[in-house]
Amino acid sequence: MAPPRYVFYEFFAGGGMARLGLGDQWSCLFANDFDAKKGATYALNFGRQVLSVKDVRKVTLDDLPGVADLAWGSFPCQDLSLAGAGAGLKGERSGTFYPFWEVMKSLIRDGRAPKIIALENVCGALTSHGGTDFEAICRTFSTHGYLCGAFVVNAELFVPQSRQRLFFIGVREDTRIEPAPLSPEPLAPFHTRGLCRAVDGLPEQLKSDHLWWNLPTPEGRSGTFADLIEEVPTSVRWHSLAETRQLLAMMSPLHRAKVTLAKQAGRRMVGGLYRRTREDERGEKVQRAEVRFDDISGCLRTPVGGSSRQMILVVEGNRVQSRLISARETARLMGLPDTYKLPRNYNEAYHLTGDGVVVDVVRYLTKHIFEPLLAEPVRTRRAA
Repeated sequence: MAPPRYVFYEFFAGGGMARLGLGDQWSCLFANDFDAKKGATYALNFGRQVLSVKDVRKVTLDDLPGVADLAWGSFPCQDLSLAGAGAGLKGERSGTFYPFWEVMKSLIRDGRAPKIIALENVCGALTSHGGTDFEAICRTFSTHGYLCGAFVVNAELFVPQSRQRLFFIGVREDTRIEPAPLSPEPLAPFHTRGLCRAVDGLPEQLKSDHLWWNLPTPEGRSGTFADLIEEVPTSVRWHSLAETRQLLAMMSPLHRAKVTLAKQAGRRMVGGLYRRTREDERGEKVQRAEVRFDDISGCLRTPVGGSSRQMILVVEGNRVQSRLISARETARLMGLPDTYKLPRNYNEAYHLTGDGVVVDVVRYLTKHIFEPLLAEPVRTRRAA
């Protein structure tokens, strides 16, 4: 195997999904996460050699060896999530963007600025605080010598999971960028209407500096949700007949009709199911079971803050079974190989995967943005 060609720092590393997506051509110089349980899983899969388990606010320049080609940061999304409290970048969790950037500033001052800084978060960052959080992130890149472009990727292009995430890719302004990776205007599907509105709301200078990354449309995934299901899971149990009937009874007429149609499909149908609070016809709040049978799962969510764990409903003719989605199934939905070692505790495994970035998405960005940019020489000054 050829030695790695590129090196990177991985912040908010979680279980190391970005590291897996970057692949064998990349070597990790430093990985950081504040969560000791996630750190234990990272170490289980990659060793402890580069891992630092502590608050990013305590990371210093001395912790960071060498000169990284890329700094990756999947900073916490809770305060930017549409389901969150709306604290935005002022929140305790998502506000860690600023301590992360303090580390970037220290690298810049030390003459070790990464050529690329990549951030990943939820799409709520586009509208958080009326767009001012999106502007703050773009301005931070610009102020510190990085040209930046944002785009949205739905992981369902690669894996059978509906999971939209927002990416900011900033490239150091002394880096030559060939025309091919850029578009003069937004392009579907990665430059969504919501993203275009956010960019249009930027001050003129930031708007004019914004990069529209030119990403080719992927060929499309070959697998379905049903392909990832474990026949004999070890982390969860199948529901009893009574428990499954209870779930079916919680469905609205629309979702019961979906089950009826699945029974008539002539093949095994696997649907993702969530419990949600809805208003009934009298305006009273009731708990509903809602299912989808479109060959993809719903977005994995960390099971905190009121979010429910995803279940699956397996329909084969008139036979209907249900259970929680298994830990291994959540890992497969994130693009993790079955050789990846998960926490033994189910909730810890679900939390790890629900907080992560899809491996296949990172691999796609590596192929079409990171490695082409790093193949370009550094120029002496920014083009006019």
